[in-house]
This record gives sequence, structure tokens and C-alpha cells, in this order.
Amino acid sequence: MSDYWPEFLTIVVAHLLAVVSPGPDFAVMLRQALCQSRRNALLSAAGVGAGILVHVTYSLLGIGWLIQQSVLLFTVLKVVGALYLGWIALQCLRASAGGVHVDTRDAAPQTAWAALRLGFLTNALNPKATLFFVALFSAVISPDTPLLVQAGYGLYMAVATGVWFCLVATLFTLPRVRQGFNRFGHWVDRVMGGVLLLLAAELLFSTVSGTGSESATLSAPSPGTGQ
Repeated sequence: MSDYWPEFLTIVVAHLLAVVSPGPDFAVMLRQALCQSRRNALLSAAGVGAGILVHVTYSLLGIGWLIQQSVLLFTVLKVVGALYLGWIALQCLRASAGGVHVDTRDAAPQTAWAALRLGFLTNALNPKATLFFVALFSAVISPDTPLLVQAGYGLYMAVATGVWFCLVATLFTLPRVRQGFNRFGHWVDRVMGGVLLLLAAELLFSTVSGTGSESATLSAPSPGTGQ
């Protein structure tokens, strides 16, 4: 097992940089922590961690390589992810003054299942996460690494992601932090909605502009093939 420590440490660093960088997961978790109960925020954090297992599973099965090779399949995935982010963004942008209550005792709380599902789908449908895992399992992790060890890497990333967002949820559900947002909670929703909408637009734009070049790359004859 000592032979795999350098590989594992590389994964730890790469995953740490990826998980703490701003993105859809962080934006959704911030909104959950500020506008929902701590329980629901923690459930969403667990959902994000569980979403990681989706990416790990298809990477282990080799589907990640297939997505990398198929322009159509990856394009569909990016469009679905962008539409889902856009849907969340619209829900945020519709928030009105007094419509968001940090103190959820008098507000209709999100169900536990809805909170868990939100975190899970946000990560599972995030094409940037797909790119990260395809790159990780094709460029960083050696094909000679046993499947069980690779699965261990994936389990670590799922747990580490869940723990990170649980810390985010805990911090932003502290009474002092939440009280500071009581007067302008609806603006939190609107700002987060704007961020998610920009992310969705960027994803759709990159899909439209990149499809042609990706198709040309895949259809170009390889050197020496004579095609």
C-alpha cells in the first residue's frame, strides 16, 4: 500500500483545490446554510458528498472515458447540468422581501428529502465535476492501480467533500452569522441566483462554442492512419 501514497497525496491536493473553489456546490450550500435550518444544510452537504460517488462510479467503470470521447453524450450532460442550475437560479431570483426567513421556525421548512436531493443533484449534474473526475482517473491515477485502491480514493473524496460542506453549513448557520442576514435574506437568494445563472449561462455558452471544435478534433484523422 505504501506504493500508492504519492498518488493518494496528489489526489488529496487536487481534490482540496477543487472542492474549496467557488462553484455551484458552494453557492447552493451557502444559500442552504443561510436560508434553511442547520439540519437541512447538513443534509444538503451529505447530498453533495453522495453526488461524488456518481462520478467515482462511472470513472471506475470506464464511462468517464466514453464521455470524454463522445461529443454528443458530453454535450447532453452539460446542457442538462446547465438547465438544472438555471432552474435553481430562477427559484432564487424570485425571492421577495420577507420571503426568505433565516429563522425558519415561522417559515415552511424544506423537507429532509428535498434538502438531500438538492445537494445530490447539484453535484451529480455538475459537468465541471465530470471534467475533474475524468481528468483525475485518466491522467493522475495509474491504470495499474488496483480497482479497490481506486475505489478507496473515491470514497475518501466523497467523505472529504461532505465534511467540507458540513463545515460550511455549520459556520453559516451560527446564530450571529444568521442574524446578520435577517434584514436582507432575500438579497442573499437573489445574489446566489445571479451567480448560479451566470454559471449556467457560461456552461451553455461553452457547450455551444466548444461543440464544433470538439467534433473537428474527434473526426480528424490520426497521424499515420492514412484516413
